[in-house]
Amino acid sequence: MLRVLAVDDEVPALEELAYLLRRDSRVEHVVTASDGVSALQDMVAMIGAGERIDGVFLDIRMPGLDGLDLARMIGGFPDPPRLVFVTAHDDSAVQAFELRAVDYLLKPVRAERLAEAVRRLEAVTAPVADTGPDDVIPVELGGRIRFVPQQAVWFAEAKGDYVRLHTGDGSYLVRMSLAALERRWASAGFIRVHRSTLVSARHVTELRFEQGRVLLTVGTETLPVSRRHTRQVREQLVHQFRAGLVS
Repeated sequence: MLRVLAVDDEVPALEELAYLLRRDSRVEHVVTASDGVSALQDMVAMIGAGERIDGVFLDIRMPGLDGLDLARMIGGFPDPPRLVFVTAHDDSAVQAFELRAVDYLLKPVRAERLAEAVRRLEAVTAPVADTGPDDVIPVELGGRIRFVPQQAVWFAEAKGDYVRLHTGDGSYLVRMSLAALERRWASAGFIRVHRSTLVSARHVTELRFEQGRVLLTVGTETLPVSRRHTRQVREQLVHQFRAGLVS
C-alpha cells in the first residue's frame, strides 16, 4: 500500500487529486500541501518521525518554490520518494525525465490516467531482489510522454536505430541502440540472448531445449537463444537463481 504526498497551489485541483488518490485501493494514505515550501516542511517532519513516503504527486508551476526546484531538493534526500508530475503544461517533460519521474500527467487529470500513474508508482516501489539501480525510459506516445520502468520490461528487441521494449501491457519503440541499453542495464539482470534481443532474467520462467534449439519463456513470450549466447545465458540464469535462494 502506498503513502503519498500531493502538492498543488490550486485548491480545487489539489482536492480533486487527493480525492482520486484516496479512491484508489492501492493508496492507503494521502497528505496534501498547497505550496512547495509547506510540502518540503511536511516531508522533513514525516521522515523525521519515521513515516514512509512512497511518492509525491507534484504540480510544476507554483509560486515561490516551484515543482521542479522542489523535485531537485527531494532528489537529495537519502531515500527519496518517487515523483509523479501533474501539470497543465506539456513543456517540462524532458526536465521531469531528467529528475527520474515515474510519470507525467496533464491536467485535467482523468481517473483512468491517474490509476495508470499509481500502477507505475507501485511497480517501482514494490520490494524486489537487488537487481541494480531503478531506471525509467521515456517514450513519446501521441504527443505525450510515458515513462516505462525498467522493472516492467520483459525483453528489448533491436529494430534498426530503435529498440522495442516489451512489457506486460504493451510494447514501446525508443530511439537508442540495443548495445547502449545493455550497458545501461548491465547491473540490473538483463541478459543478451541473441544479437537482437536483451532479456530481463527476473521475468524468465522457463528454459528448455527443443529440436536442437534453446528457448526461453519470458512473460507470455517464447524467445530463441542463439548458439553463441547459450552457455552464457545458462550460466547467468543459474547464478541468478542461486543468488535468489541465498537472499
